[in-house]
Amino acid sequence: MLFNRNVGIDLGTANTRIFVEGKGLMVNEPSVLAVDSSTGEIIAIGKNAKAMQGRIPQNIRLIHPVQGGVIADFDYTQSMLKYYLDKALGGSALLSRTVVVVGIPSGITDVEERVVREASLNAGAAVAHLVDEPLAAACGAGIALDRLSADVIVNIGAGHTEVAIINMGAMTEVRSVRTAGIAMDRAIIEHVRRTYNTIIGEVTAEQVKFELGNAYLDDEYRFKTIEVRGRDALTGLPRAVVISAREINIALSECVSGIMEVIKGCLEKAPANLAADIIERGIMLTGGGAKLRGLDKLISIETGMNCTMINEPELAVVMGTTYFFRNHNS
Repeated sequence: MLFNRNVGIDLGTANTRIFVEGKGLMVNEPSVLAVDSSTGEIIAIGKNAKAMQGRIPQNIRLIHPVQGGVIADFDYTQSMLKYYLDKALGGSALLSRTVVVVGIPSGITDVEERVVREASLNAGAAVAHLVDEPLAAACGAGIALDRLSADVIVNIGAGHTEVAIINMGAMTEVRSVRTAGIAMDRAIIEHVRRTYNTIIGEVTAEQVKFELGNAYLDDEYRFKTIEVRGRDALTGLPRAVVISAREINIALSECVSGIMEVIKGCLEKAPANLAADIIERGIMLTGGGAKLRGLDKLISIETGMNCTMINEPELAVVMGTTYFFRNHNS
């Protein structure tokens, strides 16, 4: 006899995460595939493909099938999702009726929603339900959707940032911008190229963001430096340069300003009758991009409201999908 297996999916631009009811978080891997350029054959998926970044031969290319939280390549997304679902469910897949809940960016088109649903079904799901990422993130942050008070969620992923005012289980206002983690990496790459005439890759930029990235430069961090290795843009020879937290703060300022602008824009449109709740409860920060040092402090300063980043903010969406299992157990 078949039984329902509830599965929550965060199909992110940078990472795919899958939670299986009764088993826990089973997949947390990069949303990337290594593909043979001439045949289209998939060589590797996830962390094995990511490990090839910057080291692959000319006949292999890396494919990121999800862009800005939206499926950009249907076939490769389907293949990646099937691989991850098989990995998450193991041998139980054949004995279960897999019901998936997938987090999606708010405001995507009906066509884009249909693509996500079809990719999930073709990957092996029996039933696929979609939920807006801000709602899932709110649940993952421990916010009860049925309470009579308003909450503000800022969910910063790799490909996009969404800001939502949530009240009684619905989004009364939502804003989004495609400025998030990947845009920060690109800003760092451009800064190093422009300032030092040195080319670094995405992996190095991510590491710089992790070690030096900051939105609010406090005294403790101001003078921190690291050595970065890349390639001289003129000679092509290997080169090492020393960069500081202060200059990375400046390099990321445009990205941070873009995020601040969408937060303020959403707050300005908040219904007047929810203002008291919003001021009292403050802003909840989720998503992997929320881990940028000092971002919560800067948001507090700029908005005059308390801003709190949850523990493991990158897991908020996938953990929040579990709230919807009981509502979609069909």
